[in-house]
Amino acid sequence: MKVADIMSGHVITANQKDSVTAAARLMKRHNLGALPVCDDAGRLRGLVTDRDIVTRCLAMDYDPEDTPLREIMTRGVLTCKSTDDAEKAAAAMGREQVRRIPVTENGRPVGMVSLADVARREHLSMEAAAALGGISANIRRG
Repeated sequence: MKVADIMSGHVITANQKDSVTAAARLMKRHNLGALPVCDDAGRLRGLVTDRDIVTRCLAMDYDPEDTPLREIMTRGVLTCKSTDDAEKAAAAMGREQVRRIPVTENGRPVGMVSLADVARREHLSMEAAAALGGISANIRRG
């Protein structure tokens, strides 16, 4: 099975120059936990999550209206292609401890694949379980 078979094909993106506030509103409007961040040419430059907004902007006392996404986004994001093997993508998610990865073609986001997308496919559920185990392994209980 290929990533194209399980990914969400409709991807909402933000520009790296957009304010944190604008991105947060976009995430709320579309019920997203993560947003691919692109440059003016539409190429993926990073990813911003709701957690990034809290820990890298609000907790640092930055003004979300005046802070561009390029200042708080995660760079060097793990990506995959729509033609990649879905099981390998799930394994990479576990190895890198991420819950979602952008799907890119020629450097531009064309979709997203999440752990939930992987888990919805019955025969990939073992890969999803392994990926979740990898992601959750460093959570401290206390």
